[in-house]
Amino acid sequence: MRLQVMTHPLLDLSAFVTTFEAGLGQVVVPQAWASMLSLNYLGEKMQATDLHRKEVRDLLRFGGFKPTGRSKPASEYLIKAANDNHLGLINVAVDACNIVSLHSGLPISVVDLDLMELEAADGVELARVEIAKSGESYVFNQSGQTIDIGGLLCLFDLAGPCANAVKDSHRTKTSASTVRTLSIVWGSVKFPNYTQLVTQWYQSLLSQVNSVTEFLGPQ
Repeated sequence: MRLQVMTHPLLDLSAFVTTFEAGLGQVVVPQAWASMLSLNYLGEKMQATDLHRKEVRDLLRFGGFKPTGRSKPASEYLIKAANDNHLGLINVAVDACNIVSLHSGLPISVVDLDLMELEAADGVELARVEIAKSGESYVFNQSGQTIDIGGLLCLFDLAGPCANAVKDSHRTKTSASTVRTLSIVWGSVKFPNYTQLVTQWYQSLLSQVNSVTEFLGPQ
């Protein structure tokens, strides 16, 4: 698979594919992960700061999007959910994503790769990252609620946008039958090497559940 990423002055993106040994509904979540969904977890030296939040918001504002209110970055939502004790285990793909995003301050998308409609070129699956056009939107939950994503950096497939640093599309969300995921770490160039360190921690968590990761990076 290849990921084509638009040239962007603030974006430091990292991406990788994870293949699990079975559907996520059959993969046991490590017991220690529950405590890692708490803001009191001190196992990593990656603690989100106000500066991280500022730079992530600046990244999302670049195309004209307003990352405030209900459209704030997903990493900020996780902090609020953890403070309110509303953050719990879902499945290993989502849990690893949430743990790393919560503590690093970087928003992360994780989608079911087999639900994406990928273009094939010379036998290689292609997806792209670019800024959504004005008026574009998608459904983000089972209730049918939509988010206006005009001006926001998004992951696209042939059917349109399907993930971003605020809310991922319901169309490509993981489920109990998911066996392949695509993860996008939405980092900022304002923190040199930070996205790489965050990605390494993310992949190390996934290695605990006998998964195989393939780094894509921007191409």
